[in-house]
Amino acid sequence: MPGTVLLLAASPAGKGALVDAASVLPVLAAVPPGVLSGTDTANVVELADPLEPQAVLTRLRAAAAAPGPLTVFVTGQLQLDRRQRLPHLALARTTPSTVRYTGLPWHWIREELRLRAPGSATLIVDLHADPEMWEWLRSNPLDAGRTVAVYGRIAPPPSRRSVGVPAYMKAVATILRSGWRPEVSQLHEQALARVGVGGYGDLVLASGGVVAGVPEGFAPRPPYRPEGPRPHTPDGLKGADPGSTGSTGEGDPHSVISAAVQAGRHSEADALAARHEQAAVQAHGPGSEEALHWAEVRADLAMFAGDPVRSCRTWLGVAAARLAAGQAPDGPAVESAVDRAHHQWGQVQDAAVARELGASLAELRSRVPGRRQGALDHVQRQLRQLQTQG
Repeated sequence: MPGTVLLLAASPAGKGALVDAASVLPVLAAVPPGVLSGTDTANVVELADPLEPQAVLTRLRAAAAAPGPLTVFVTGQLQLDRRQRLPHLALARTTPSTVRYTGLPWHWIREELRLRAPGSATLIVDLHADPEMWEWLRSNPLDAGRTVAVYGRIAPPPSRRSVGVPAYMKAVATILRSGWRPEVSQLHEQALARVGVGGYGDLVLASGGVVAGVPEGFAPRPPYRPEGPRPHTPDGLKGADPGSTGSTGEGDPHSVISAAVQAGRHSEADALAARHEQAAVQAHGPGSEEALHWAEVRADLAMFAGDPVRSCRTWLGVAAARLAAGQAPDGPAVESAVDRAHHQWGQVQDAAVARELGASLAELRSRVPGRRQGALDHVQRQLRQLQTQG
């Protein structure tokens, strides 16, 4: 099966750049697609210094939905949103004061990759952190979700009036240009050996977000694992915890669901997710994170099945439930739910249904404007057009 490769290199234009991210793309682009992905053939998407986070999200979402192995190469710089204290990948227009609106939130990457089957997605990164981000990393892991292997390094801020070099990613690309792709863990070790990042105080990421080498004063952190209660598994759901957002090892429901989706068995995938959602509701309540997680999974499954009406309706319900639970309108999970509802609403073909869903979306957009300027205006403009249709 062909693989998919996403090459993303991003850094702010001008004085805000901490790293010359785009310089690595010619080296990576010279590698045969199959070698980049570790498959016989692969589709490669290249994003060089993108301007808009939504444009990156669209490409990432398409890559994450593609069947076959997925490899994402990310080169750039991390900056912290000063308001919500969330990491972002800086894009061409990003400044410290505008990162919340012009950067790509790291949790978007995690969200888009969450339904990938374990072992089917790999994230290779070469990132530089600004001072606030570097401080944040002292007590917070940077991961891409429990099913995604992460390899690479995060470099500290370079000295003033200097721009860092993506040496780790260039080493990866140079190794791959030989035409042979070792296992990703071996590729990682070989790249580290070439650049010696551990000796320069970088954070070294190995599978699962493990920090393998840390600068002085940093405490090693174990791989991230979801926390929370693990209730007894009812009959019929053996091998997985229905009251949690997932489990590791054999019987992981996310793996089973992902396999069903890739095989085109969409009804089967939704039925399994519905059972887990119901179990989570019974164990923790309808507004719990466990129940909302499975509702979000079902919204994504509806999208994969080509049912934008059901997907939009489910995302609207998730957003409303999070707001009712007291979550902030600018919280990442709330914004993500409304953004996804908005995107799916744009795919609805039936005018009457679109008017119905649009009214609910407009009400939510008035409370959750999101990061994309003019989102509420877009909904209201589309609703006016729909009023003229039968």
